[in-house]
Amino acid sequence: MSETDNRVEPVPVTASSTATAQKSTASRVAVASLVGTIIEYYDFAVYGTAAALVLGPAFFPSGNATVSTLAAFLTVAAAFVARPIGVVVFGSIGDRLGRKRALFLSLVLMGVATVGVGLLPTYETAGLAAPVLLVALRLLQGVSMGGEWGGAVLLAAEHAPPGRRALYASFPQAGPPLGFLLSSAVILPTLAIVGKDGFAEWAWRIPFLLSTVLIVLGLWVRARITESPVFEERSTAEAPAARFPLAALIREYPGRLLLGVGAALGGAATYYLATVYSLSYGPAALGIPQPTMLTAASIAAAADVIVTIPVAIMADRIGRRPVMLAGAVGSVLWALPMFGSLQTRDGVLITLAFAVGLVLFVMMFAPMAAFLPELFPARMRYTGASATFILAVTLGGGFAPLVATWLTSHWQSPLVLGLYAGALCLISLGCILALPETRDKDFSL
Repeated sequence: MSETDNRVEPVPVTASSTATAQKSTASRVAVASLVGTIIEYYDFAVYGTAAALVLGPAFFPSGNATVSTLAAFLTVAAAFVARPIGVVVFGSIGDRLGRKRALFLSLVLMGVATVGVGLLPTYETAGLAAPVLLVALRLLQGVSMGGEWGGAVLLAAEHAPPGRRALYASFPQAGPPLGFLLSSAVILPTLAIVGKDGFAEWAWRIPFLLSTVLIVLGLWVRARITESPVFEERSTAEAPAARFPLAALIREYPGRLLLGVGAALGGAATYYLATVYSLSYGPAALGIPQPTMLTAASIAAAADVIVTIPVAIMADRIGRRPVMLAGAVGSVLWALPMFGSLQTRDGVLITLAFAVGLVLFVMMFAPMAAFLPELFPARMRYTGASATFILAVTLGGGFAPLVATWLTSHWQSPLVLGLYAGALCLISLGCILALPETRDKDFSL
């Protein structure tokens, strides 16, 4: 037998095998992005629920329940105020050093802050040090979340096969409702087992401490994914990002930045009013049982998850703008019936109204994961996507519980929540109309 006979022939690399490998890698990255976003929003949902139920009297005791709740919601807002710092920090890391590195670091910071909240002493034990430490940890959480969303959707989108960018980028968009559902799956049984008094006294710490397991899982998953091919191609071509990407973004694309913020504003307000503020407002102001409100919000969040992928596929087929415009118009029209359903105090009607509202929200937000990154060039895409989304969520969502608390203290009707959300969705409608279609954008540029 000759040497030639023993040779192993190389397996030819075909276009089909290359496409299959690309799709497999893209799927792994999409799942990794989703896992991290679930963890981030689980932590946020746990904190929002705890703020509505426990943190006011535990860390900000006063003779007035409204004042204590308002103070607790201020710490929710504090995390949103810190998010722009995360945009600056992680946007620079993501655009200059890599998407993967920024995402990994953001999750480490979130883990430290969330577990820290679960270990904090209360005001009764530590006095003023307790609320100071709580605010400090919330600021750290906010900084970490400033880098999470932009990196997650960007890594998934930049790995996506041609014509599937909205689909793959939408995976992280399912993270907020899944994180909320996961938090409810922990909080509801805990409340049922230990009761409201036991939860307020000590068991509120359990959901925060359980996030340790999720953080370790998320870090393991993210350590195994590959860097964005768009980032690596740009690095090889020696086309570095600006030293200060945010400054370059504001200087070169101020119009797109402002319109992108406006496009996401209404959806952010609708989501946070439904999944954070209503959990406090419904029981306190309208006498709706706490489990009823949590169940209604959870079922609505599940509907959100179910329609995310189909909506994203539609955005890949017909374009981002038609889908988002339909969602914005529907949200403007449905805002009053959605929050007006709280007046009925009927769990079934509230659940149906909230489910329809969050489906319309998804029509605005699922395509947004591809749309916002597509508005900016690769050299500042991490910063651009993060800045538009985070500013929108800060203005529309972070301050929503505070604004809503003030509104409902002056007008004793949940309809005022619908007017507020509907007005912001109308702003989003106008901004989406003013922005171009981006489906066919060359993502390598």
